Amino acid sequence: MNDFQKEINNYALILYWVFVFGLTAVLLYLILPGEPKFKYEYQKGFPWPHENLVAPFDFAILKSDAEFQSEKTELLKSVVPYFQYDTSLLRKNISKLTSDFELSEDNPAKTKIYYTIKKNLTEIYETGILQRSVESYEELTGKTEIKKRTWANVTTTAAVQLYSEKSAYNKLNDIINELKKLSNENRKWLRNISPEKYITANLEFDKATTDKEIAELTANISQTRGMVQVGERIILQGEIVDQPSFQILESLKASYQKGSSLGMKSYMSSLGRIFFILAMLSLVFSFIYIYRHDILNQHRKLAFLLMFMVGIIAVSYLINQFPGLHIYLVPLAVFPIIVRTFFDSRTAIFMLFVITLIIGFYAPNNYEYILVQFSAGVVAVFSLNKMHRRVYLVKSMLLVMFTYWFVYSALNLIFEGSILNFNYNMMKWFAMSSLFILLVYPMVYIFEKLFGFISDVTLIELSDSNQPLLRKLAEVAPGTFQHSLLIASLAEEVILKIGGNPFLVRAGALYHDIGKISKPNFFIENQAIGMNPHDDLNYIKSAELVIDHVKNGVIMARKYKLPDPIVEFIATHHGTTKANYFYLKQKQENPDKVTDQEVFNYPGPLPKSKEATVVMLIDGIEAASRSLKEKTSGNFKELINKMIDDKIKSNQLDNSLLTFSDVNIIKEILLNKLINIYHVRIEYPKE
Repeated sequence: MNDFQKEINNYALILYWVFVFGLTAVLLYLILPGEPKFKYEYQKGFPWPHENLVAPFDFAILKSDAEFQSEKTELLKSVVPYFQYDTSLLRKNISKLTSDFELSEDNPAKTKIYYTIKKNLTEIYETGILQRSVESYEELTGKTEIKKRTWANVTTTAAVQLYSEKSAYNKLNDIINELKKLSNENRKWLRNISPEKYITANLEFDKATTDKEIAELTANISQTRGMVQVGERIILQGEIVDQPSFQILESLKASYQKGSSLGMKSYMSSLGRIFFILAMLSLVFSFIYIYRHDILNQHRKLAFLLMFMVGIIAVSYLINQFPGLHIYLVPLAVFPIIVRTFFDSRTAIFMLFVITLIIGFYAPNNYEYILVQFSAGVVAVFSLNKMHRRVYLVKSMLLVMFTYWFVYSALNLIFEGSILNFNYNMMKWFAMSSLFILLVYPMVYIFEKLFGFISDVTLIELSDSNQPLLRKLAEVAPGTFQHSLLIASLAEEVILKIGGNPFLVRAGALYHDIGKISKPNFFIENQAIGMNPHDDLNYIKSAELVIDHVKNGVIMARKYKLPDPIVEFIATHHGTTKANYFYLKQKQENPDKVTDQEVFNYPGPLPKSKEATVVMLIDGIEAASRSLKEKTSGNFKELINKMIDDKIKSNQLDNSLLTFSDVNIIKEILLNKLINIYHVRIEYPKE
């Protein structure tokens, strides 16, 4: 029955692999662009690596971006900017001026002064008033005139004639001052006439109309210049791909892709895309199967890895479709950092390699993209091997940014052969992409909650002795808490030597005995001298109470929502061994009865991770070392060897990732540490 169930489970697992990888393949097929790829790969500044190339058909030569922009710039010089002309402001300010003068029919001199000011104010408004000076308007740089638009009417005015609010004020103020000098009566009448009351800008830049005219003009710019006839030589093998050749090759590539998107070639292109996706996913499956087979057995981890890869590819493709954005804006370096956080560096780098190949399939300048992104991603993995301090994230961001700039600059010098054509605007995209690395912390938190993962940051938080569960352990079972602290210290020292996650082993060791909280007095480290509740119980009941601390610990861990990797330490720290003390006592005092061994066995399971196995070994050895009457180095060595050998013989390490080399290192470290802890003195020779 067990073999049948095992076979069913294996088939179910294989079906899950097929489903997840099949879904990934379908999503990638839908994401990747469908147009056929040009069969030739080339880079500007490098020799043409293929056979002599002649034009397979007639095609137009596309203008380069520089040519198009130059032609567009020249055309824009002829564009006259539009300004909205507000005619109502003149009427409002003339009305205000009339009201302030308080004209009467019996004072012609005052009326004459009023009309003089009104005439000049009208001329100023009809010419046009800008809010600022002409020189301060970017839209008027290099322009000699503007178009004043009043509804459907458009008139042209020389830019030099226009007033700013300041120059209009100065002109009107000068006129008023000249009138004041003519007589004392004029000064009295003009006393309340202040120029600033009547000056308001009546011209405002009309961006919408100006942009519309620019769009109409640029739409007429031809995208091509000249033609290449069928059979005409394009480039010879070994010839350097210079700028003219590069532009012709780009034109041939565009024409080829446009013509191949129809008919049978389109179907063949789709078939090729399927083969490409299958090849990439086969690489991923092969790597995981050979080097990280454990991922295939963990549904959430496998689903996360593949869906995260699909998500990054989809975002990159989406960003690449927006004309105003660049594909380098996508923080691809975040992908290997997240994968390294939940898996390992080797997996992160391999997945980075695959994802850059897939995105490079449709990214502009494929070769450049792959080199730049792979270099930056590898630096991100190496520079952020520890995430428990925020400063490491900032350092990683700066190193990734520098890598982007350095590698891109190197490639640009190779391709262009000059710094004159360097695209400094790319530095902006690299900087923005690097800044997104700071989002790693919140992303790690979200993925932890969604997929049940655990990161170094969370492990450090869990190892804080002020955590509710550890605080409770320290208060209710102080002896167990001190024992856990010592196990954590020893296990951390061992893991640092044999390899593994020191944050995980420390957290696991601190929580491995939390099940003792429910009945602390039944464990010797928490008992007062002379008080042992086991004295009133039979050995079977005592064994049951002691063994139950594993089950109670798992229940308590679930209640406090501890991550699964921590629960493994609690469930496996005794493996499937016996509660030997009570088992042997039961046999000694009941020699005529058959002792049921299953009653005295811990439920298991056996530990799988290297960290959980180390805690299991150290837990038993540390507890046994306390009972040694003579704490000498010889006795410690004998104890360590015996207990580890017993664990191996009883198959407790069968599922473990430990090697015999690791076991020898563990023995050596534990011996040195126990000697230091118990201050063992040198054994003097007898006289």
